Amino acid sequence: MDSLDFLFSLERLGMKFGLDNMRILCEALGNPQQRFQSVIVAGTNGKGSVTAMLATALHAAGHRTARYTSPHLERLEERFVIDEREVQSNQLRRVADDVRSAIERLTGQGRLQGPPTFFECTTAIAFELFSRADVAVAVLEVGLGGRLDATNIVTPLAAAITTIDFDHQAQLGDTLDSIAYEKAGVIKDGIPVVIGPLPPVADHVVSEVCQARRARLVRAMDRVRIDDGIIGEAPGVTFTTPERRLPEVHLALGGRHQRLNAAIVIAVLEELNRVGVAVDTSSMARGLGDTRWPARLERRRWHDADVLLDAAHNPAGARALADYLRDIGWTEISLVTAALRDKDVEGILAPLLPCCRSLICTTPVSPRALTAAQLAARASVMPEAPQLIETIDDPGDALRRACRPGARVVVAGSIFLVGPLRGILR
Repeated sequence: MDSLDFLFSLERLGMKFGLDNMRILCEALGNPQQRFQSVIVAGTNGKGSVTAMLATALHAAGHRTARYTSPHLERLEERFVIDEREVQSNQLRRVADDVRSAIERLTGQGRLQGPPTFFECTTAIAFELFSRADVAVAVLEVGLGGRLDATNIVTPLAAAITTIDFDHQAQLGDTLDSIAYEKAGVIKDGIPVVIGPLPPVADHVVSEVCQARRARLVRAMDRVRIDDGIIGEAPGVTFTTPERRLPEVHLALGGRHQRLNAAIVIAVLEELNRVGVAVDTSSMARGLGDTRWPARLERRRWHDADVLLDAAHNPAGARALADYLRDIGWTEISLVTAALRDKDVEGILAPLLPCCRSLICTTPVSPRALTAAQLAARASVMPEAPQLIETIDDPGDALRRACRPGARVVVAGSIFLVGPLRGILR
């Protein structure tokens, strides 16, 4: 079996928490995660955007920089970016071969507690890729939670926690304080920790963990002032801290929520300056203005329809998307949507249904997917459900159905839907 096929075969194992396998596997690889500095980013939403902006700014400042994100939309290579470029497929395959060999050797020795998961393997591959490329600083997006996530074997220069809301309750707990405790697991002794606006109970949990670990807590909104402005017809934002001013920045990523993410990025970069990773004000502005992060309020034109792709897959993400739709005046949309069984479907749809003229439910390619019919049945009994609800099992056919000339189409609800449809639109 090809090593990448072997890697994808591990997806059947699903999620598994714990760091023992990860530590053993990385030790067998020579602990590649110790050969570069790192920043770790946790949170319910916004962590991918913050990771991308941080890496772009660090690269603009002249550092050899990598970023590791998940999940991917279309290609596995998207997860591993070095100096703003995805790794080449042959590089990925070589490292995957070596990681697989290490797994087989450790398994034969009886040292692993069961086979590693897909995410543990991709994380080990990321560490090895970044080590071999002589990366100076890697920005690592936590996969799920934080405390027991595979990324959390690093000792980072700084940590960020973007937001805390309900998602993945089966793994993280069904209260905000339990979710906050899991995400606060990325906090290490003595490091700075930057947080976005958190619910009071979550803020309290994070604050207590910081105190216990003598980690300096920085609330981004206490440190960074945000003022709206105008650049031509596009909104500009001015960010001011006690140390610098970034005037009239045109954020590359759309939506009001990205201003908060940008404030977190600025606060983290100022903390990195304090520990010797220099990032000047100009590079910070470039990080906010030049970031490429697909399927986050991404606009496309297809079959004479305007299409907006967004990776909103939980209630908080859906609320941010709904805010954006109202801001741009999209109040009569055709929503193409899909969901996984373990998601809060009603929580995702509730903010979006008031904007809908029609709803097309489809089935993403995932063993965890709700069928189009199951999703439509749940949507149809919700308040503000549109009169027109259709079920089309094939996502491509659902997109073609929605894209009438002049239509405003939104694709959201699951990354397993958005990724493949982005490939069609491209």
